[in-house]
Amino acid sequence: MRDIEAVPADEFARNLRRARAKFTLMNRLGADTVLVCSSVSPLAADDDALAAEQLARLADLAQDFGVRVAYEALAWGRHVSTYDHAWRIVEAAGHPALGTCLDSFHILSRGSDPKSIEDIPGEKIFFLQLADAPLPAMDVLQWSRHHRRFPGQGGFDVAGLLRHVLRAGYDGPLSLEVFNDVFRQAEAGPTAVDARRSLLVLQEEVGLGALPAPVVPTGVAFAELVTPDAEPVTSLLGALGFARTARHRGKPVELWERGEARVLVNTGSAALPPSRRRSGGGTPVDGTCLAAVGLESPDPAGAARRAEALLAPVLPRRRAPRTPRWTP
Repeated sequence: MRDIEAVPADEFARNLRRARAKFTLMNRLGADTVLVCSSVSPLAADDDALAAEQLARLADLAQDFGVRVAYEALAWGRHVSTYDHAWRIVEAAGHPALGTCLDSFHILSRGSDPKSIEDIPGEKIFFLQLADAPLPAMDVLQWSRHHRRFPGQGGFDVAGLLRHVLRAGYDGPLSLEVFNDVFRQAEAGPTAVDARRSLLVLQEEVGLGALPAPVVPTGVAFAELVTPDAEPVTSLLGALGFARTARHRGKPVELWERGEARVLVNTGSAALPPSRRRSGGGTPVDGTCLAAVGLESPDPAGAARRAEALLAPVLPRRRAPRTPRWTP
């Protein structure tokens, strides 16, 4: 719910009416917590005492429905834009059905120090929302609505913030709130796997879970290009000093080498994900692309164990282990 607190009496009366309808619906859905964002309304007053009073009255109504109210500071809130300010208002209200919601984007995008989160009683942190983001210089609202990423994919110290939240005594869910134009346009399945993977790594970082140890690659074994027309690619490779050294026995793939650099040229579409193929199969829809990068590893089995734990798919082996794959 938005634009609830520190508003004129007639506006707050309307807010209570819509809150009653919201809580009635929540009861039907089995939802027990409503998030209230700090107001951006031009009607809102810079009056913490009024905000606390109205949030307490909202919490009174919520409690009648068995609902809790989590008050969250938006980074662009009109008067309340930091988590510690939001907590002071919640603390002043002193209502058991009123707590705070912490959002890593709103905290870290403002450069706030998350250490003071440890001063908030864990039972008053009703909800936690996590998101990472790159570190551009741009309007914070546009940054938030279009450029959030999963934890570990940006420049924020999400793990450091989570450690403070855990030290405060929070034991609720780790929720992802990520607004990103690329994710909206991408396939939902891989995006969901990516989201879960980010939480597995985040939990490892803060000691909530264990994964097989990472294996640091020692080099790049090859890059694989998929193309519907090999001639332009191989002509360019030849001009760069590469020479074709082998062909795959069972696939339309050639190996080109120059010194320790290796490039695979694949003229089949099977190496591409379905979204990059023509309807019903066939060649890639948008020409040559990088399909894979092979890494050299001192412990391939260990690297595979970690990859599987992080939800990487295991590709089936379609040949006998000792069958030669390449011919000059």
